[in-house]
Amino acid sequence: MSRQLRPQQSMRVAINLLTDDPENPSGAHWFWTRVIPEMACRLEPGEELHLLVSPRSRHLHSNYGPNISYISYPWSNEKRNLRTLSEHLYSPVRLPLSGIDIFNTLMAPIVKPCRSLVIHMKTMHAYTTPDAISPLARTYRRMNYPRSVRLADAVIINSASLRSEIVQHLNADPRKLRMVHEAVDHNLFRPGDKAGAQAQLAARYQIIRPFVLFVSSLWPYKNCDGLLRAWAVAKPDLTDRSLVIVGAARDKQYESQLRALTRDLGISKDVFFVGSIPLEETVCFYQAADVFVYPSHNETFGLPILEAMACGCPVVTSDTTAMPETAGGAALLADPANPHSIARSIIDAIGPNRSRLRHAGVQRASEFTWAATAASTLDVYREVADRRRHETA
Repeated sequence: MSRQLRPQQSMRVAINLLTDDPENPSGAHWFWTRVIPEMACRLEPGEELHLLVSPRSRHLHSNYGPNISYISYPWSNEKRNLRTLSEHLYSPVRLPLSGIDIFNTLMAPIVKPCRSLVIHMKTMHAYTTPDAISPLARTYRRMNYPRSVRLADAVIINSASLRSEIVQHLNADPRKLRMVHEAVDHNLFRPGDKAGAQAQLAARYQIIRPFVLFVSSLWPYKNCDGLLRAWAVAKPDLTDRSLVIVGAARDKQYESQLRALTRDLGISKDVFFVGSIPLEETVCFYQAADVFVYPSHNETFGLPILEAMACGCPVVTSDTTAMPETAGGAALLADPANPHSIARSIIDAIGPNRSRLRHAGVQRASEFTWAATAASTLDVYREVADRRRHETA
């Protein structure tokens, strides 16, 4: 979408950043901390971004550049219920005080707080993997998602797979959907010295042997249990390697089940649970790994696929939902429900396909930049603002 905004036409966009827990930043935090600076340097005269933050999250969003302002709310996601209440009850009062034209958020407040609404959808877990969230959260989302997309002037999505899910489950008007892909920070995720990365991991985490890597929060739908079963199948062909699992144990019961499964499968001595680490530190793991495996049952994008590729790490991922779309032919695909399928792909990625996957992955990842994501997001805001002006002219 290419256009020029006429000089001095104002556009004030409020972006809801409250859905992240300041103590446990998620992928959404990483997304916005990369996109907002890129949008800030592309703002035209009269355009402003206003960020919804809480006192506890404000420090996570700073130094974004000119024309960036802040609207303070009492809570972010460290107090989920209170945060949700404030989004619904405070937004219709507070946003008009700042003259907001467009509200970018996940869920529409009870009362529409400004002229235009952009819904930014990233998951459909309430429908596609309902067991991944609590019954209360599932019910709330199923009540509010359909209403939100109905009220929206535009809905930002990140994959064709998500487009299909939204149309199927929410009966959304396809004309409202705007594709904006996520991206990779190429200053951080890039090929490096594998031997040097391995030496760092040996010193810091005592990971000595070559390894296969899994990086993700430990939710059941991410299918780490399927990977463990695949590892037990592949292990006779990979006797000199370990399986390294990096990610926060968001579901403690599931983590316990995973550890018990390693014992039941007789692979506990070959599996390392690293736990949660800062995103920046995953780079060293990607650079050192023989292959990255992402066998999730459902993804609307699958950003770790591209981050691994950008580091020159061969990738095995699932043949379902958005993962083939994101991989773009640069990964080996496996059936996430079939441990033997995953095992075969791991062995092939380490062996005859390694060099091809490494080079194809770097090329594929280079196609996704935060600059392009920011430009496309701004285009959606400008399109919505222009449409509203023409309707009221």
